[in-house]
Amino acid sequence: MRVIAGKFRSRTLKALPGLDTRPTYDRLKETLFNVLASTGGLQDAVFVDLFAGTGSIGIEALSRGAAQVYFVECSHKAVRIIRENLAALRITEGCEILEKRAPEALRELSSREVRCRFCFLDPPYKMEGAYEEMLRLIAGLELLSEGGVVIAEHDKHFDPGEGAGRLKRYRCLHQGESSLSFYSFERR
Repeated sequence: MRVIAGKFRSRTLKALPGLDTRPTYDRLKETLFNVLASTGGLQDAVFVDLFAGTGSIGIEALSRGAAQVYFVECSHKAVRIIRENLAALRITEGCEILEKRAPEALRELSSREVRCRFCFLDPPYKMEGAYEEMLRLIAGLELLSEGGVVIAEHDKHFDPGEGAGRLKRYRCLHQGESSLSFYSFERR
């Protein structure tokens, strides 16, 4: 696993042993960040990496110019790997790790008046109900900035839904066995 572009390009990242986490493949990661570049880019953006695992998506966002990344992960082992990856890259600013369950972290970020341009959602595929729960929660919170985007990575054979409330899917891309669904608030 490695950073594929930006400031930390080609640097390797540690992964968790076993099958508890499923890192995003380089090709899918490249597709994700190409789409984000076309929606205003990451320069100076606030990015939330839910179910962060090893932190590779959030680290990629930092590498490509995000101003602030919030890594949300409830597994102590995974948080340790995120800390090790950040330390190996000497990243000490522009990031915060929230070692808690995703719903609790989202509520905390919203109450702290954090407004993100991008929120990446990648729960373990076996947690299919988490997609609907997170989309519903994000739709009801003051978390996304104007024009903000929620991205859900999911198995191509699973549909996380068209959205919740005003948060609606506007694009879905399939690549290999994975898919990316993109959501934003519909205009009033």
